[in-house]
This record gives sequence, structure tokens and C-alpha cells, in this order.
Amino acid sequence: MTGRSIDLNADLGEEVTDDDALLDVVTSANVACGYHAGSPAIMRAVCDGAVGRGVTVGAQVSYADRPNFGRVAVDVAYEILREQVAHQVGVLDEIARAAGTSVRYLKPHGALYHRVLDDEEQAAAVLAGSGGLPVLGMPGELLDQAAGAGRTVFLEGFPDRAYAADGRLVPRGRPGAVLDDSAAIAAHAVGLAPSVHSVCVHGDTPGAVAHARAVRTALETAGWRLEGLGGPGS
Repeated sequence: MTGRSIDLNADLGEEVTDDDALLDVVTSANVACGYHAGSPAIMRAVCDGAVGRGVTVGAQVSYADRPNFGRVAVDVAYEILREQVAHQVGVLDEIARAAGTSVRYLKPHGALYHRVLDDEEQAAAVLAGSGGLPVLGMPGELLDQAAGAGRTVFLEGFPDRAYAADGRLVPRGRPGAVLDDSAAIAAHAVGLAPSVHSVCVHGDTPGAVAHARAVRTALETAGWRLEGLGGPGS
């Protein structure tokens, strides 16, 4: 599906990891836009770091739920969610442009990510609030609607997470849902690579930087070229 190039992304600006160290490894950065984590100052620091390293910037949009880190599903009216997404993308894009880049894609975070796999209305609201940005995610309603509207979609895989038989992620609260061994995560990444455009290493997990380095090394050893979403100069 992806030829021999693939993206490596991570969630940054969440105030729980070493953003600079991850920016040295990844090719795309999903930047928290302030609703589940982050602040304008943190967004600017991540964008500055991304520009200096040639890393693509994406908007990691979320429910307005900092106490739960955006990991609890919320019933939000279409109009409100649309405006919340538009606000998050707008704030980050203004900061990114000041740093010398721009927001190049959209990725929902946490509970919103999983909700829009099946919820037609919330998926439509996320798309309506994000202009024509390419969309990064797993197969489901959001990507189906985006593709139907002629928008670019990028399929994503999670080497640091276990998958259920239906192809969805095993819920975090279940045993074995989150992998913590770098070698196993790296091997999983190589296995996922032929069927996705991007692999994600969660930035909020212990050992995230070591995991990302192991994934990058394994992918390159397997012959994959690491490239930000959209290709060179995206």
C-alpha cells in the first residue's frame, strides 16, 4: 500500500514526554491543541522543533476534557464539536505558520479517535471543522467520509498496542493492551508497515523515546524509507 516509504508519528505537546527527543526520531508530530493537553507556548516549542528537523506538523484534536486527558467519550452536539475542532486547528495553524510551517493533517485524539470510527455525526463534525486537511486514522466512518469527500486519508497502525480480532485496538484497561517491550514493538511495526501509511508510537507511555528509536531502526533495517506524511516538503 505504501511502497517502501512510511511515516513514523507520535503525539507531542502533551506535557508528559520528552518532545525534543521524540522530534529527533519521528517524521510527523501530532501536536496537542490545548483541549486535552498543551498550551500555546508548548505548541510553539513543538512547532519550532519540528521545523528545525523537517518534521511534518499535524493537529491532534480532542474533546474539551483536560481532567480525563481526552480519554472519556463525550456527547457533543454537531455544531459545538465542529467549532471546537475548527478552533483547535486554527490555533495550531497560526502558531505553526509563525514557526515557518503549517498544519498538514488532522488526527483525533483518545476517545474522539475511537468515537469517530463508528459515529457518523461526530465524524462529520470533525471533518467539517477541519477544512480540507488530510486525515490520519484507522479504517472507519471518519476515513470513509473523508475519502468520499475527496480528501486524502492516511491509514495508521499502532505497534505499541494489541489488536483485537475485529482489527480494533484492545481497550487500554485490559491485560496486554499496551506493549512495553521495545523489541516486540519494533517487530510489530515491521509487520504493520505494508498495510498502513504511518505507524504511531504513543508519546505518553513510559519508554516512548526508546520505543520510537527501536521502531525507526527496525523499519529502516527492513528497507523502509522514513518520510513525513505527504512526502518531502509536505
